[in-house]
Amino acid sequence: MDINKKMQDAFNAQIKEEMYSSNLYLQMAFWFRKEGWRGFANWMVKQSEEEKHHAMDMANFVLSRGGEVLLTDIPAVKTEWKDPQNVFEEAMAHEQHISDLISKLANVADEENDRASANFCDKYVEEQVEEEASVRDILNLFRHREGSAIPHIDEMIGERE
Repeated sequence: MDINKKMQDAFNAQIKEEMYSSNLYLQMAFWFRKEGWRGFANWMVKQSEEEKHHAMDMANFVLSRGGEVLLTDIPAVKTEWKDPQNVFEEAMAHEQHISDLISKLANVADEENDRASANFCDKYVEEQVEEEASVRDILNLFRHREGSAIPHIDEMIGERE
C-alpha cells in the first residue's frame, strides 16, 4: 500500500525535525568540547547520531511505501549556553517538543487510517518516553548533587556507547 500525500508530508516534516535535533545535539557537543566537558560532549555526539538515525529510518519508511522524501531548509541552532545543567534543561524541553510532534504524527496516521504508519509511529512514541527519561535522569543528577560534582557527572555520562 502506497503512502498518501498527507502522511508523506507529515513524515517529511518530522524528518526535518529529526535533522534539526541532530544538529542541535551536535552543536551542544561542540559547546561542551569548547568548555572542556568531554563526557557531556560524547553523550551529545551519541544523541546527535541517534537523531540522524531516526531521520534515516523515517525516510526509508516513506521510500519503502512509494513516497518521496524532500529535505528542506533546516533552521540554524543555538550555539551558546550558560552551563552544563542549562544545556540539559534545554535538551529536555526539546525532547518534550519532539514527543509532542511524534504524537501529532501518530494522530495523522490514525486520521488517515494508515495502520502501517501508525505501527511505525508507535516505536517512536516509546522511543520518546526513553529519550525524556534519559535526560530527566541526568537533570536529577544535577539537582541532587552540588556544583562540585559536575566533573563526576561529566565522567559518568561520558561512558555512553
